[in-house]
Amino acid sequence: MSIIAPTVPAPILPRRRQLLFGATFASAGFGAFILTAVGMYLQARAPIESTWLSEHAIPLTQPNVQLGTLIMSLFTVQWAAYSIKRDDRGHAFLALAITLLFGLAFLNQTWFLFTQIGLPMATVEGPLFYLVVGGHLVMVGVAIVFLALMTVRAIGGNFSSSYPDGLSAAALFWHAMVAMYTVVWLTVYIMK
Repeated sequence: MSIIAPTVPAPILPRRRQLLFGATFASAGFGAFILTAVGMYLQARAPIESTWLSEHAIPLTQPNVQLGTLIMSLFTVQWAAYSIKRDDRGHAFLALAITLLFGLAFLNQTWFLFTQIGLPMATVEGPLFYLVVGGHLVMVGVAIVFLALMTVRAIGGNFSSSYPDGLSAAALFWHAMVAMYTVVWLTVYIMK
């Protein structure tokens, strides 16, 4: 025999936020990897700073445009998360499409930069440069795939004002990716 009266409604349990927790842990993992790679890069550069990248110049135009592209994408990914929380699906889809285009433009700019630098792996700088920049490139690829999957789910109607966690998680990971590029931009491209 139960002591709860049959007229008492079942308690409303709080929503679980697995996607947000997963995105947070993935962001922390990628961040730890990139910061470790940047630390290795700076440690190797410190004793021979005068001759570091003396034979291979890195142009600043592409990294600066990449940073500008990612800064613009911060606004569009947040616009998408904001719109889906208010059931404004049209604006959410537009913002998601623009953000994905910004991400693909970043990948294109990085590939062009690799062809311009031509830094061989036989030098001391080569492996460390490609470790740092390539590690961030992997993070960008994961962010694009994650955002694309959440876009498909949003198109399918899985996210709305009552459950916006998927796009919020993708936006969180996107923000972490841009923050890591800022570190890479400052240490690799600006400080050279």
